[in-house]
Amino acid sequence: MPDADLTCLDFWCRAGSTWEDQGEEGLAHFLEHMVFKGSATLQAGEFDRRIEALGGSSNAATGFDDVHFHVLVPSSCAQNALDLLLDLVLNPALREDAYGMERDVVLEEIAQYRDQPDEQVFQTLLSQGFGQHPYGRPILGWEKSLIDSTPEGMRQFHSRRYRGPNCCLAISGAVTASLLEQIHSSRLSELQGDLDQGDERASASRSLAFQSGRQSTRFPRLEAARLLMAWPMAAANDQDSVMGADLATTLLTEGRRSRLVQRLREDLQIVESIDMDVTVMEQGSVVMLEACCPEDQIDRVEAVIEEELKRASLEAIASEELHRAQQLVGNGLRFSLEAPGSVAAIAGSQSLWGRTQTLLSPLSYMQTWTVERLQQSLLPLLQPDQAFTLLALPEDSE
Repeated sequence: MPDADLTCLDFWCRAGSTWEDQGEEGLAHFLEHMVFKGSATLQAGEFDRRIEALGGSSNAATGFDDVHFHVLVPSSCAQNALDLLLDLVLNPALREDAYGMERDVVLEEIAQYRDQPDEQVFQTLLSQGFGQHPYGRPILGWEKSLIDSTPEGMRQFHSRRYRGPNCCLAISGAVTASLLEQIHSSRLSELQGDLDQGDERASASRSLAFQSGRQSTRFPRLEAARLLMAWPMAAANDQDSVMGADLATTLLTEGRRSRLVQRLREDLQIVESIDMDVTVMEQGSVVMLEACCPEDQIDRVEAVIEEELKRASLEAIASEELHRAQQLVGNGLRFSLEAPGSVAAIAGSQSLWGRTQTLLSPLSYMQTWTVERLQQSLLPLLQPDQAFTLLALPEDSE
């Protein structure tokens, strides 16, 4: 985009909460905080100040599977920003004097998280569905593990995870030959020496087994009743199945003409909202449905949802319905490519997990999903008896 002379640098690492050993719960997210407290050559806050002085912005995010740090700067400043980013991420100081103070910040973040009823409902659903697997615990971790943690333990985690086979750098926007030359002579080239020394212990040692079931729980300060259902889905590397799940959830709950929205919100008017989406993860994805409704309607809402899910798997789906879902999914991906940051995030994640491809390649899988295939191999999986169902009710309800 010639009129938007920007470059995004996005450093990705397989260092999310899934890779924490016992006793390290929360360390991956805590490390993200500590990285911004400086390196051997950057004081606390200096990275942000220098990126902002270049006219840029920076941020980071920790997930279950990975973590990434990104900067968006004018292209003329990309080389300077690259040096700053690699220094910060690959050489964090993890200073003792900053460790305790930043740990208090993270502990306060956990306290705030636990004070949010919506977050607690969501976490209850994950913990019941995924059990003892890391996907079942908060990315923020446990207070005791964080209180017991030390800078040395964090250095060991950083050394174990932030190495060649676990890292990649994605660049989008205006990319100059001089920037590419700089990358080849940067600290990234040193990581190549670690390519045969990856640490896969955390991932390999924990099997993923989703548990179906049912639970009813009251939550403090919850404003309305919620019906939540979760189903296991294929892992991220099975892009064909993930695309099928995306189409199915779009057909069921995307827009007023979708089946569940039309029936529950438009016709019966017994829900305030109903959503269904796919959370894609490397060891196993999950489809989640959430309906918000008055408590005295929750049994009826559940019955109608069960009826509609069965109908979708058994009765004919019009080709127009599938075409509409394909258009919505396709446009969602295309619209996500409008900004350099989004492009770098998609490319970085794909490269990190060995799925390097053109940005619109996932759309090729969409064409393999016919009405017949959806009804034969995917919609039967999204039935109530295969879900974990959570009835989340307000605590102060009569």
